[in-house]
Amino acid sequence: MPRSKRDKKVSLTKTDRKGLAWKQRIIDDIRFCVEKYPNIFVFQVQNMRNNLLKDLRQEWKQNSRFIFGKNRIMQIGLGRTKAEEVEKGIHKLSKRLTGQVGLLFTEKSKEEVLKWADKYWAVEYARSGFTATETVTLPAGPLEEFAHSMEPHLRSLGLPTKLEKGIVTLYSDYTVCEKGKVLTPEQARILKLLGKPMAKFRLTMKCSWTKADGFQLHVKDDEQEPNKETDTPMEEDEDEEEEEEEEDDDNADEDIDEE
Repeated sequence: MPRSKRDKKVSLTKTDRKGLAWKQRIIDDIRFCVEKYPNIFVFQVQNMRNNLLKDLRQEWKQNSRFIFGKNRIMQIGLGRTKAEEVEKGIHKLSKRLTGQVGLLFTEKSKEEVLKWADKYWAVEYARSGFTATETVTLPAGPLEEFAHSMEPHLRSLGLPTKLEKGIVTLYSDYTVCEKGKVLTPEQARILKLLGKPMAKFRLTMKCSWTKADGFQLHVKDDEQEPNKETDTPMEEDEDEEEEEEEEDDDNADEDIDEE
């Protein structure tokens, strides 16, 4: 009997990694932006959300460009030392590309960008690991905002629920979270279902480099500028560790400079 064509084993574990061509494109984009835009900022993200970053890109696309990706790749694009830097003094930006940060290239003035960043924020739902900003308690009784089909899911999250005449009902008071305590994944999901955002998406401008004024630090850090004798590239081991940590962050890879 001939073998069925439907009987095929398909491996779902093999994925395509972003290769050298993709990395080179990001480096080329950064160097192109250095030439095109007069002002560059290193911004730090609090409570990163891809959808909000995409909205900012759309809002600023006329005279600015956001790039958010692997720190090591962005460092290479700018130049990690005086010998490698693409513009005088720009390697100082590269040294501040640590943690969850990105680059903003813009034609807007430094004062305008700093004023905007100081006032800009957007409310978002907290994720696990976030420290609760308030105590949320649900009294016993019906939860009419939820359909009856949601009851098993709510119960799996830890809520003491049951169905009474087809209505999801709490049979005892329940404290979802307490102010000052770290949220668990279940608590974060419950708060989202209840429509209670606690986090704020913000951008903090760490430092800037302009063609007119050079480098300027806007947030104090522990980075010490090396002298000429010690001005050497970063160690490969440190870069590799940083890259491995960033690979675990879903947001760093998914939303890199889409236009």
